[in-house]
Amino acid sequence: MDKIKMFGVTIAILMFTLSLLSCSSELQPDEWQMGPFVKYEGNPIITPQGDTWEAKDVFNPAAWSDGEKIYMLYRAEDSTGIGIWNGTSRIGLATSTDGLYFDRYPDPVFEPMEDWELPGGAEDPRIAKIDDTFYLTYTAYDGETARQALASSKDLFEWERHGLIFPELGWTKAGAIVPKQINGRYWMYFGDTNIWAAWSEDLVNWTPIEEPVMEPREGMFDSGLVEPGPTPLITEHGILMLYNSADDDLVYRTGQALFDINDPTRLLERSDDFFMEPDTELEIGGQIPNVVFIEGLAELDGKWFLYYGMGDSGIGVAVYDPDE
Repeated sequence: MDKIKMFGVTIAILMFTLSLLSCSSELQPDEWQMGPFVKYEGNPIITPQGDTWEAKDVFNPAAWSDGEKIYMLYRAEDSTGIGIWNGTSRIGLATSTDGLYFDRYPDPVFEPMEDWELPGGAEDPRIAKIDDTFYLTYTAYDGETARQALASSKDLFEWERHGLIFPELGWTKAGAIVPKQINGRYWMYFGDTNIWAAWSEDLVNWTPIEEPVMEPREGMFDSGLVEPGPTPLITEHGILMLYNSADDDLVYRTGQALFDINDPTRLLERSDDFFMEPDTELEIGGQIPNVVFIEGLAELDGKWFLYYGMGDSGIGVAVYDPDE
């Protein structure tokens, strides 16, 4: 009888230990997520100017830092397009030494010129630097269909077009390239309803995975759609993706997701709540109401600067300082 009791106690201790190990293996939100991001009180930091290519609206910027400056590629609209928003999109370049105040180059660095880019233009840039080359994904809009396109550059000024990324898929948007080769392949997250993944061996030719890797969640802040945000980050926990989402009322908010570093199609964690939402006049009442839309993330002087479109009308920034 004593041996039976002892055996039972041993099993109970073993089960308790296993349960503790199981609990300890689950990441807590503050372990893998980034932030908090605090909106800059001086937003918007970039607004429309002049009477030509960036006169109507500026929004949805990408960003990269060399450690001394932040380089921002931003979408700008004029008033020569067609349809309800009446704007052709081009991509401008601005630089900053503090992450808040930017100097703009007078002319766009990327202009639509192909049939599949006009009259809507080149929209929503995202950028990843791999080795000595910048890879730009953008939405080419011909006025009827929005499709992901790719270009590359050594200096952010002279660009080589590589054409449509997924010509066989039709409507596609929001390509965010993981800036590191994983098991012999490069990976991209894309999509503006669900999020899919695609892989490449040369960063030019991409093969999409058939099933989505992330989908909207009923009854939550991301119930309507999900879409990749800035260039994903490689962290000690995996591939961190900050993403855009909208609920059933098309109110845009931002979330975070973590993917397996050894299998980028495997979703490990996902935020239960958003970390940013529209709450300023421009974000609530801009060209497209109730929108904060993140596409640019860069580090400078130990701080992380998250750049976003404010109601598709201006550009704002939210800052995360790990030392605060």
